[in-house]
Amino acid sequence: MIKKRAQMQKASYDKENKIPVMKCSICNGERVAGFKDIHTGKFEEVMFIRDDSDLAEFKEKYGVEVISKEY
Repeated sequence: MIKKRAQMQKASYDKENKIPVMKCSICNGERVAGFKDIHTGKFEEVMFIRDDSDLAEFKEKYGVEVISKEY
């Protein structure tokens, strides 16, 4: 029997004080998506990104269209 994927609940973040960022490692290619506080620069990890489907899931869950990369 095929199980339907549970509908993802929309999550929110503080759009006035945080921006979506994907931290990328130069040496091993690891990627982590999260939010960076624009005032303090502190990064809050939310999701490990293994492939493009994980990135699409992050964007859909938080309503993000554009995500910047930091190395």
